[in-house]
Amino acid sequence: MLTLRQELAKTHALKDDGTPFIIAEMSGNHNQSLERALAIVDAAAATGADAIKIQTFTPDSMTLDLKEGEFTITDPKSLWYGRNLYELYQIAMTPAEWHKPIFDRAKEKGILAFSSPFSEDAVDLLESLDAPAYKIASFETVDLPLVRRVAQTGKPMIISTGMASIVEIGEAVETALSAGCKNLTLLKCTSSYPATPENTNLVTMPVIGNTFGVNYGLSDHTMGCGVAVAATALGGSVIEKHFIIDRSEGGVDSAFSLEPDEFTQLVVETTRAAQSLGQIWFGGTASEQAGRKKRRSLYIGEDMKQGDVLTAANLRRIRPGLGLAPKYFDALIGRRVGRDVTKGTPMSWELLDADPDSI
Repeated sequence: MLTLRQELAKTHALKDDGTPFIIAEMSGNHNQSLERALAIVDAAAATGADAIKIQTFTPDSMTLDLKEGEFTITDPKSLWYGRNLYELYQIAMTPAEWHKPIFDRAKEKGILAFSSPFSEDAVDLLESLDAPAYKIASFETVDLPLVRRVAQTGKPMIISTGMASIVEIGEAVETALSAGCKNLTLLKCTSSYPATPENTNLVTMPVIGNTFGVNYGLSDHTMGCGVAVAATALGGSVIEKHFIIDRSEGGVDSAFSLEPDEFTQLVVETTRAAQSLGQIWFGGTASEQAGRKKRRSLYIGEDMKQGDVLTAANLRRIRPGLGLAPKYFDALIGRRVGRDVTKGTPMSWELLDADPDSI
């Protein structure tokens, strides 16, 4: 299965260079301002991200307009403690009428735009905009009817695994593939906001890929770019990270979003990580060959006359590396030179007395 980058490169202006496909997640960081949303698109494009992602939902597609019981966030550790779910989604939503301006701005800036739909109606809206791909959010992995509807578009799919069990992931994968998805990427995701590196468990990523035979990557809620770099080193082909222009301005996801300079560093460092993987190689690459001169080798350490015996004093293991390898040192001690030799001559077999009795 082609990676997401390889698949999208067939129809969009993307380099198929083996680097991770980097997604800047806007989420609700626009703070209900279209002007700010468009500025986020501009800033994301300037960082070198491959795509800007939004979320497509309405409060009514997410929950019920109730203020009691489980419809209010009661966990004091939550960033949204005390919020009513319906009101939170009102603040976080990206209005339907903003989608086309956001998609158009992304196209102008040379960056892809797509979304996480949370309902079938959302998929219909995104199809009308010819979204190039779809993301199933981690909490929606168990919504198999939604997974099926997205898969029926035939577009590449990304599914965040979040808290899904191996069985639930398998159900989502089977649903997607059987409904027509030809390119699927599963993202390791820790559903805490923000997440810590200690709770990220990146070694799960290759297991996900090997178990289900699909691409894998990371939806990262940690701060900084270290975890994303590690994910790249483990073969992650997609990296998603929340993005904001200025954390101090606030936003529903501001606490675990990267600012432009930080996101640029993420792009740079994951690219370096991908480039560094290379292939299994021993013996020095072409660029290293000049460094062979810096290795130790055997040199004549003082002027010698024909017939003089090589000793530990006059046969030196030093730099540069133009003489015989140091592994021959013991075998050469006690041998005689076959001609006069000056100090600083690289040791070679031709310097030896050819008479075997000279040993």
